Amino acid sequence: MDTPAPTPGPAPLPRFPADFLWGVSTSAHQIEGAVGEREASVWDAFTAREGVVRDGSTAEVACDHVRRYREDVGLLAGLGVGAYRFSVSWPRVNSPGGIGFYDRLVDELCAAGVRPVATLFHWDLPAGLDWLERDTAERFAAYVEVVAERLGDRVERWITLNEPAEHTLFGHALGVHAPGRALLFDALPVAHHQLLAHGLAVRALRAAGAARTGITNSHGPTWLASDDPADTEAAAFHDLLLNRLFAEPVLLGEYPDGMGELMPGSASQVAADLAVISEPLDFYGINYYAPTRVGAPLNTPSEFGGIPLPAELPFSVREITGRPVTDSGWPVVPEALTELLCGFRERYGDRLPPVVVTENGCAYDGLEDTERIAYLDAHIRALHAASAAGVDVRGYFVWTLLDNFEWAEGYTRRFGLVHVDRTTRRRTPKASYHWFREALREQRRPPAP
Repeated sequence: MDTPAPTPGPAPLPRFPADFLWGVSTSAHQIEGAVGEREASVWDAFTAREGVVRDGSTAEVACDHVRRYREDVGLLAGLGVGAYRFSVSWPRVNSPGGIGFYDRLVDELCAAGVRPVATLFHWDLPAGLDWLERDTAERFAAYVEVVAERLGDRVERWITLNEPAEHTLFGHALGVHAPGRALLFDALPVAHHQLLAHGLAVRALRAAGAARTGITNSHGPTWLASDDPADTEAAAFHDLLLNRLFAEPVLLGEYPDGMGELMPGSASQVAADLAVISEPLDFYGINYYAPTRVGAPLNTPSEFGGIPLPAELPFSVREITGRPVTDSGWPVVPEALTELLCGFRERYGDRLPPVVVTENGCAYDGLEDTERIAYLDAHIRALHAASAAGVDVRGYFVWTLLDNFEWAEGYTRRFGLVHVDRTTRRRTPKASYHWFREALREQRRPPAP
């Protein structure tokens, strides 16, 4: 398969500061493969069940990154990014020699001039552990100590958790992701224990001398279906559940709107936990894909990002019309990224640390992926608009480097800047890879006098 020639993009992007951090993101379970060389995870058990993954696939081989990581670092170096956000697999670290893989990966990144940004949990919980149990948070902190001791001399930026909201909602409330539980609001202990794990991990990282520490939450504006009071109430609850519930314990040290009363433990225990959860951060990671239009319940199932929502939820998700959609069916609304970031700045003020957009991307097929180029161009411009409006934005990471195992969607969605052949695992940079490379080169050029 031939590499496509660079596709001309729109006008040059606006200039960002010289120290702005440009990167791409991946996650361990989605690209690594080599499943037999690590402990089992909850995702291994989940994908072994019939019918839970769209194409019936698993991540047993995925992108074979464990074998091909040097080739992938070469792609990163060729792209010209300043940083690579990857995740460390807890099950792999638990296995003999497993952390050695990350040792080699980090060395390879440093030699290529690409700064490693390590995410410590991206949904692949070791089998046998359970976020419903408080002890899992303590176990997570112990694992973080091991990783920080081994890699902390080279990893400058650490992310404790990736998207605890989605892991709670999809994995434990709705059952469409691993571990496949459908507990609805009985899943709230999962949220609390993940947040507690985050706080304990921050303390472990600080004790190990970590330079920069943060968390990554997914966020998006909640748009009203109408001005009807019932729709307003439903939208407020959606915003509470998907945005505020996971941001405010970290940023403000409190649960919003009495949600703390629903968390496991006594009031004094929850208060003590919140003191841990709200350990000061060096940056706040935001993953952004699309806004959500929300109204009152319709007494019928609705859909969130292609995932069915039960009718008993106190809100329903409505279609955003008049917008192009990605292959995932998600509306393309770049200006909502500006809205989101400015809204966070307005809501949290000085309690909001510098922001890094740790994921932003789209699913499109084909090597001549002009839609992805247009998507990234528009969202980077929206990010610049938020910066110009006063939001302290320090970095932007594209999701993702490689076409990968996209969770319950299997291999049916291609988010990568690099095409990966399902059979041979051959890597072929797409037009978007070349466009992003040229955009980064332009950012590094000295400004015209």
